Amino acid sequence: MHKPPGASGTKPRALFLSPEAPYPPIGGGPLRSASLLEYLAARFSVHAIVFREPGAPDPARAIPAGRIERLDVLELPFHSKRPVARVLRNWRRLIRARPPLLDRFSGFDLALERVLADQTYETAVIEHFWCAPYVRQIRPHSKRVILDLHNIESAWHASLAARMGPLHAFALHRFAAASRRLERHWLPEFDSILVTSTQEEQRVRNLAPGARTVVYPNALPELRAPERLERDEIVFSGNLEYPPNILAIRFFRDRIWPALRTRPGLRWRIIGKNPEAVRHLVAGDSRIQLTGFVDDAVAELAAAQVAVIPLLAGSGTRVKILEAWAAGTPVVATTLGAEGLPGRDGEHLLVADTAERFQAAVSKLLDSPSERRRIGAAGRMLYEKRFTWPAAWESLRDVL
Repeated sequence: MHKPPGASGTKPRALFLSPEAPYPPIGGGPLRSASLLEYLAARFSVHAIVFREPGAPDPARAIPAGRIERLDVLELPFHSKRPVARVLRNWRRLIRARPPLLDRFSGFDLALERVLADQTYETAVIEHFWCAPYVRQIRPHSKRVILDLHNIESAWHASLAARMGPLHAFALHRFAAASRRLERHWLPEFDSILVTSTQEEQRVRNLAPGARTVVYPNALPELRAPERLERDEIVFSGNLEYPPNILAIRFFRDRIWPALRTRPGLRWRIIGKNPEAVRHLVAGDSRIQLTGFVDDAVAELAAAQVAVIPLLAGSGTRVKILEAWAAGTPVVATTLGAEGLPGRDGEHLLVADTAERFQAAVSKLLDSPSERRRIGAAGRMLYEKRFTWPAAWESLRDVL
């Protein structure tokens, strides 16, 4: 793997705090965190602190040799995933106006202080806004503290609220307002804030006008172009319990798939972890294949004729588009799905927002092998030029 340029001599120390293990780098969050940790490891001696869900694998086993000097794991309390327990937990959060993930990762102030005792760092990086309040514990130990924003939480909640029924919308609007208050409070506390796109940068500046922002794009490791198998299928990929992905699958199944299903032999394949979250949405249709987790999403995307990204809500930029570009697979996405990426409609992907136009765009690609090759090749070239880890690291030179 290509490595960023490192510092000569003895490396200064850096702290890396993340609510999830960055390795293995599978999925949007871990991929972004791993890319940043790879860059840090070449320039600093890294002390990593990560949270672990009960029963999750030991993070140390997945970290490549030589990446970190020290690892500390903060164990999260057990949270039942049963529907009743989840509803009661979120009602309590709603009453307290505590956004769910900020609430989940709170309460570790003393544990973090114990881990940080007598430690000093040249720089510290906090992954995700969910851990932003820990800047108070980290600031006395580090010359500078940087926040890496994978999403803008207030925008994420608000965009999802616009697509939900009245009860869910009420809760999401309340969480959006609470996130906005917290963002206005905590964002000015950081020396620099990394964001995924210029759109996210503007949102941060609206929330915290004095904040120093740097666009650090989502990216993938340098990957060889996989073999294009082009089976008679379209594909959707992502974490299948992620609410915007569930909403996208429901929209595609109800409004777009029925027309595409009339094409003889066409299958819709859905890949990603946590397939049980969407099984009820696709049950009973033999032409929808719910694959679940795969080791190599790029290779799986390369087996399809078209990648569909019918997102209606969310924040940040979509790693699923980058993976399709790396696979050389043409993409059809909504405007929001493609937000923050420089791909041009008709050149690097096709953009469509209504069900009718989305279905027509997919059909156009299914009917034209030459168009699939042209758009897939342009996406692959854009990935190679702008969205490999080494390309993304260039934006960090004046920050880290």
